[in-house]
Amino acid sequence: MQPSAPSPAPSPESSASPAAPRFDERLTVPGSWWAIVVLLALSGGLVTFPLGTVATLGGLIVAGVAAGVAVSSYGSARIRVVAGSLVAGEARVPVSALGAVEVLDEEEARAWRSHKADPRAFMLMRSYVPRAVRIEVTDPADPTPYLYLSSRDPEGLAAAVEAVRGEA
Repeated sequence: MQPSAPSPAPSPESSASPAAPRFDERLTVPGSWWAIVVLLALSGGLVTFPLGTVATLGGLIVAGVAAGVAVSSYGSARIRVVAGSLVAGEARVPVSALGAVEVLDEEEARAWRSHKADPRAFMLMRSYVPRAVRIEVTDPADPTPYLYLSSRDPEGLAAAVEAVRGEA
């Protein structure tokens, strides 16, 4: 399974529609995780092997489906900039409530995931995505100081947020 790439830059036609996403990225899991799913399915079959053929097939199927669902749901996180809002996982924040956007390299991203992290921050992070963006939240009614979002294309995400902010 190929990791999904962020959407390309919008064309002039897609910019006219406020519902067209400026940025759309799915944080899919790497292919090696699917190899682990296969190994877990085989393990489920081996555990039930002493109980007979039907039990072995059942264990193989149940373990494989359970592991596949877990990996698929973990890798289904999306980050989108659409209709004047930043949508990251379950969070939806209007771009007007966002401040400075900081693109983080691998080292800075690691620091913001660990010793620099604020427990009040919204973090959509995936360990297999080494880079990220940090976006300040300027809404005084929101206790969240910033959003930390893992991204394979942090420059594109930052540019999309800035473009939508410039339009407003």
